[in-house]
Amino acid sequence: MAVKYHAPDSVESTAVVPPRNSARRLRVMYDHLVQRFGPQQWWPAKTAFEVVIGAYLTQNTAWKSVERSIANLEARGVLTIGGLREIQETELRALIRPSGFMLRKAAALKAFVAFLDAYYDGQLETVRQAALANASAVREQLLALPGVGPETADAILLYALDVPAMVVDEYLRRITVRHALVPGHAKYAEIQALAEQAFASKQAAKKPEDLARHYNEFHALVVHIGKTHCGRMPRCEGCSLAFDLKRARLPIPPIK
Repeated sequence: MAVKYHAPDSVESTAVVPPRNSARRLRVMYDHLVQRFGPQQWWPAKTAFEVVIGAYLTQNTAWKSVERSIANLEARGVLTIGGLREIQETELRALIRPSGFMLRKAAALKAFVAFLDAYYDGQLETVRQAALANASAVREQLLALPGVGPETADAILLYALDVPAMVVDEYLRRITVRHALVPGHAKYAEIQALAEQAFASKQAAKKPEDLARHYNEFHALVVHIGKTHCGRMPRCEGCSLAFDLKRARLPIPPIK
């Protein structure tokens, strides 16, 4: 999974490129990655609700740890809305222990199920229909829940509900800053707006499901590049996005 977005303490790049050109460059980068790597068919989950659980559990931990927690839930037979509704919170904590922060995450998962029951008859499909009608309203509801920040809310909308929501994580922040598409102090909403602008033509021409597919592939490809080349220390040699640095005449980012 992607690493969580955080606002940087220092600026990684001082170069600023006009936003429209930045969006155009980001779209070219995406198209290049699609041609290079093909469809990613991501996020790894069997059901929409498993995506929700993963979005909560992946906060501040490695995906391998999340997989162990999900395996525990599946073995216990509670990897469903009804299962999490019925299980005692103390037992839920034990099952998700591998993911860390088990007290907070167990309470947050319980709160999500209670939210479904209170507003959407306990059905994710009902949430999906509401989000397709008014994504921003449902996003605000999600953000009001404990343990849900912008990245988690957008991941639930995109990967669990198939609603267009651009997910911004730490990998995308590193790529956009190191390629001088945004300033080093850029916040979540600014990076999100840039990425959405890169798909502006798709927004006007495509159905929500089609746009969601592009957002899905974009984020998955960003995670792939982030894991292989754009970690805490950039490894630009052999990176499929190095062409953009050369075209923009940007120096190789310093190792942080």
